[in-house]
Amino acid sequence: MKKIIALLFLLLVKNVLAQWPHENISQAVFAKSVENRAPIEIVTEVDDSLGKIYFFTNIRNLTGDKVTHRWLYQDKVKAEISFDIKGKRWRVWSSKNLWHTWTGQWKVEVVNQNNELLLTKIFEFRKAPF
Repeated sequence: MKKIIALLFLLLVKNVLAQWPHENISQAVFAKSVENRAPIEIVTEVDDSLGKIYFFTNIRNLTGDKVTHRWLYQDKVKAEISFDIKGKRWRVWSSKNLWHTWTGQWKVEVVNQNNELLLTKIFEFRKAPF
């Protein structure tokens, strides 16, 4: 009976971890804002009526490391924001002001202190309909 419970527990943990975007990142999303250390109004595309967008990541088990959000537009780095991870679970976010002419695909890369790519997320920035 104990073996069955242990096996079920392992399967549950494996299933939960399989849903994470990266083994050390349980959540990585774009949002219209961040309040109380949580993303508000998660989005995958926005129009140019939104002046600022946030990228939120929930980092796990990287205490003592440094993680960077690298914002890219048309393969050019527009911003790099670094965070010192000071706990087993560390929620961080960065934001980018968006000019109305910067429409198209945007990408945020999450890289560690060794400049190794942990994950990439993409959103579309479009012209607002008239």
